[in-house]
Amino acid sequence: MAIGVYVAASDARSNKGAIALGMVELLTRQVETVGVFRPLVRVGREDGLVNTVRARFGIGLPYEMCVGVTYEDLHADEERATGEILARYRALAGRCGAVVVIGTDYTDVGAPTEFVFNAELAADLGTPVVNVVTGLHRMPDDIVAAVEMSRKELAERHATELATVVTRVTPDLVDEVAARVSAYVLPEEPRLSAPTVSDLAAACDGELFMGDEQQLGREVGALMVGAMSLPNILDRLSDGVAVIVPADRAAALVPGLMAAHRAPTFPALSAIILNGGLELPEPVTRLFDGMDIRLPVIATEGGTFETAKALSEAEGMFTPDAKGKIDTALGLFADHVDTAALLRSLRITKAAAVTPLMFEYDLLERARAQRRHIVLPEGAEPRILRAADSLLRRGVAELTLLGDEREIRAAAAQMGLAVDDAHVVSPFDEELREQFAEEYARLRAHKGMSLAQARDAVTDVSYFGTLMVHLGLADGMVSGAAHTTAHTIRPSFEIIKTTPGVGIVSSVFFMCLADRVLVYGDCAVVPDPTAEQLADIGISSAETAARFGVEPRVAMLSYSTGESGTGPEVDKVRRATALIRELRPDLPVAGPIQYDAAAEPSVAEAKMPGSPVAGRATVFVVPDLNTGNNLYKAVQRSAGAVAIGPVLQGLRKPVNDLSRGATVDDIVDTVAITAIQAQAHNPGREETP
Repeated sequence: MAIGVYVAASDARSNKGAIALGMVELLTRQVETVGVFRPLVRVGREDGLVNTVRARFGIGLPYEMCVGVTYEDLHADEERATGEILARYRALAGRCGAVVVIGTDYTDVGAPTEFVFNAELAADLGTPVVNVVTGLHRMPDDIVAAVEMSRKELAERHATELATVVTRVTPDLVDEVAARVSAYVLPEEPRLSAPTVSDLAAACDGELFMGDEQQLGREVGALMVGAMSLPNILDRLSDGVAVIVPADRAAALVPGLMAAHRAPTFPALSAIILNGGLELPEPVTRLFDGMDIRLPVIATEGGTFETAKALSEAEGMFTPDAKGKIDTALGLFADHVDTAALLRSLRITKAAAVTPLMFEYDLLERARAQRRHIVLPEGAEPRILRAADSLLRRGVAELTLLGDEREIRAAAAQMGLAVDDAHVVSPFDEELREQFAEEYARLRAHKGMSLAQARDAVTDVSYFGTLMVHLGLADGMVSGAAHTTAHTIRPSFEIIKTTPGVGIVSSVFFMCLADRVLVYGDCAVVPDPTAEQLADIGISSAETAARFGVEPRVAMLSYSTGESGTGPEVDKVRRATALIRELRPDLPVAGPIQYDAAAEPSVAEAKMPGSPVAGRATVFVVPDLNTGNNLYKAVQRSAGAVAIGPVLQGLRKPVNDLSRGATVDDIVDTVAITAIQAQAHNPGREETP
């Protein structure tokens, strides 16, 4: 039976969903299959929080299996409904290693009977309770009383308290509250309670009329009724405002609002709400068609007063498209909750299998533990900005974006992204440009580099970012979303150079299969390594594997296993294997060996019996780039593996390359990997405040 945790709130508006998301992520790092269960849901529509968890954490179980009964079912026959909830929970728990149960919602104010229901149900399910108490509009004395009352209710209903979390506390009161209650205390975070554009659309029964569907998840900072002339409206705009515009005034106001949204001299909007349900004249629709409108424009049938009232009452909800809100919640949970203590209380032993989600969330947690400063040279690239938003909300790393600050800030605002905490540096900054030019000229003097030539060279973002890392102004660099591999890594060869004792820079991919992580090297950098270089790659790949929690057992791949084959290619692998044994006698290595003998125990028993590596290899070193590139892509596409990389190894300081087809998640993972590499390169550095 699965380990269960019940997240229950004793009050309304507690941001209970943020705690539930944090608990799911925490358990996802420990067990293979995590489920989510909502005992009570509204009739007629799917639960947004359940679907948010399912989408965010890749829970493949059907929605129907993740919910119990409706509120109407409970009111009609409580005993029967409770029995159905228990049966459905047990069916789900039988399919999972852990289940997070999310308690009921409060529609108005906290009702004691509703918390009692959650406490009794948690006792019936046998799940400990994460008790969520809101600190919203409460002083410390009131919070202490609310915590004591909720704990008393849990005890009287024979429910076990796993932990208490006090949410939405006024930031100035956090320390005082933490000193007075034995609980985790989270400050109020306005972005969690702010509605998204999607929430506004739901509140007014509106639909996306124009604009980018991806921006429905952006947070709304304020509401404004566009009842004035355009100049007066422009003068009253604020960051993230949603403007309500009667449809019969669309032609007069919308083009100007769109222009203001794009202009760096005005605040960025979150949405335009066209109310009234009127059909726009053909010339107006033709005008809009030619404007490349990305800002969400929501159309609703309601009148101005009706629409404004509905929107003013909209609450921020977790939905699958609210990615920024989800990242904010996960970052807040990780910053203020002792997750290691929770795991100890739950007595969870980490699963032997490692799923892609487990590996990726472990990367983020390790990067967060000792935050490092990463420079992203492609600062204005949309995917880089989206990744920066996620990384900053979750506190994974300190970031510097290279480029024109006005352009970058404006682009982020137009996309509804929160990158205010990122540093933005221009590669034409006069002081840094001169400092970097002098250093680059010094390093390349033997190649005839003059100071004048260096001044031009260092304004290239790859050179500028690499020099930041070289001079200690950043701990690592990630680039390549809009540049070639050569453009990204060539400066590091010239400036950062290799780690002492390492002869060549190479790369690995982390191949995340369904139940384990393998390391493939080198699939991206060295076209045709010599035996000596191949030995270097094998040793570096083993060290990279160990750094990221993969126990290294190195298979030096060839078309022949053991002594059965001869020829230049297999002889090269044989020499490389011998060199590894000489240089690193502590490292388990086998080679030459075919892939099937390295990966499959039954084949290993026939082809290389008694080998500590054959059939159990975790690090696969290919003889050349042609083999490696085809191998990782074949496994990625045919076996459905998640390929993370390439991760460069052998440099004195970390620089990593992105594929030009990299997704936002790929960029987030690569930044986390680079930060972890930086921890190893500079373990004694204090975290940047």
